[in-house]
Amino acid sequence: MTNKQKFNGIVVPAVTPLTKDFKLDHRALERMFAIFHKHNVMPFINGTTGESASLPFKLKQDYVLTACKLKHPGDRLYVGISANCFEESVKLANTVFDCGADAVAATLPSYYVLSESQMLTYFEQLALQVPGPIIIYNIPTTTRMSIPLEVIEKLSHNERFIGTKDSERSEERLKESLELWGSRADFCHFLGWAPKSADALINGSDGLIPSTGNINPQLYSELYTAVKAGDHELAHRLQKISDHLGDVYQKGKLLGESLWALKVCMHELGICEEYVMPPLYPMHDEEKQKVIKNLKHVIEKNNLLVRSDANV
Repeated sequence: MTNKQKFNGIVVPAVTPLTKDFKLDHRALERMFAIFHKHNVMPFINGTTGESASLPFKLKQDYVLTACKLKHPGDRLYVGISANCFEESVKLANTVFDCGADAVAATLPSYYVLSESQMLTYFEQLALQVPGPIIIYNIPTTTRMSIPLEVIEKLSHNERFIGTKDSERSEERLKESLELWGSRADFCHFLGWAPKSADALINGSDGLIPSTGNINPQLYSELYTAVKAGDHELAHRLQKISDHLGDVYQKGKLLGESLWALKVCMHELGICEEYVMPPLYPMHDEEKQKVIKNLKHVIEKNNLLVRSDANV
C-alpha cells in the first residue's frame, strides 16, 4: 500500500472539548468521534484548532490515550506533536505511536525565527527520533514562518515523512505544491485552507483538513466524494456552503476568537461545551448570540442536517 492509498481523504482538526475546570471532556469526545466515524472522516487531535499550544502536556497525553481507545478498526488517527521544546515533541510522539495512532504532524517551533538550513535540520532530527510517519505542517499564522517548498521537497525523500499539511493562504504555493507532489505515490498533500478545498482536490491534493468539519463533517465527505466522482459542479456548490459555514465563526475574528466561536457553534449543536483554554477567553454575549444566529441562518438556508448528529 502506498502512502497515498493510506493517508488521504477528509481529516478534521478536532477541537479539544473541555470541562469548566479545564479538563478533557470525555463524554463530548465520545460524541465527536462517533460523528467523525459516521461520516468516514478521520480526526487530527492536538493541532491548532485543538488549542495545542495552550494545553498542559498531561492533558495532551490524556487526549491521545482516550482517542486511541475510541478509534474504530480501519480508522486513522493523526496527532499533533508541535512544541517549542524538541524533547517534548519526541516524548509525545512516542506516546502517540505506543497507543496506536497512525501519524503525527509537526510544525516548526514558534519562538525563534529559523533559517532554511535550521528548518531542514530540525525536521531531520525529528525524523531520527520519532518512531513513525510524520506530516510536515506549514502554518505561518502561528509559527510566523513559512517552510519553503524546497525544504519540504528535500524532506519528502526521507521515508519517515509521508506528507505535508499546508495552511498557508497562497494560490501560487498551492499550485506549485501540487506540481511537486500531486503525482507522487509516496508523499501526500493535505490542504488546511478551507476556501480552496474544491480547487485543491480537483487539481490533485490528497485530502483536506478543514476546521469547519467539527460542525459538519458530512459536507466535506460529500465534497471529497463528488470530486472523486468527477462531479465538479457539485463540489463547487458544496464549497460555497463551506465558505458560509466558515464565515459564521471566522469572519472578522482573530484565530483565538474564532476557536471560541467554533465551540459556541458546537455547543449549539449539542456536541461539546464552549470552554476554551487560557489565554483564550470567551467574547461578550452579544457576539455569542450573533454567532448562533448566523449559524442557524446558514443551516436553514442550506437545509443542513447537523443537529441530529449530536445524538449518534
